[in-house]
Amino acid sequence: MKYNFKENLRNELDYQGITVKELSARTGIPIASLDCYLGNRATVPSVVAAIKIAQALDVTVEYLTISKNTETTRLDKRFRRETQELINWVEKLTLEQSKAVLKLVKIFKENRK
Repeated sequence: MKYNFKENLRNELDYQGITVKELSARTGIPIASLDCYLGNRATVPSVVAAIKIAQALDVTVEYLTISKNTETTRLDKRFRRETQELINWVEKLTLEQSKAVLKLVKIFKENRK
């Protein structure tokens, strides 16, 4: 099993558009510590720090620590976070509600031209 906290953390920060400074504010972990996790030496955080980071990013610790194909372990990297939230919300609608939302999206698309 390969561990690559540094790469997974960097990918997640980039994906969510979060800076190290913002992550520090969310977690209470000093910027210097976060820089160590992301730097050339790529130190591994304590369990407590890893949990705080995962919670702040709304991902699992396993996602951050166990290197797998990040394209499939993330909800879906093809979509921005806002788009994924819309997809999740629409999936919970009734068929009739989904059709109404689709009509609305088509109207927005037509007006963009």
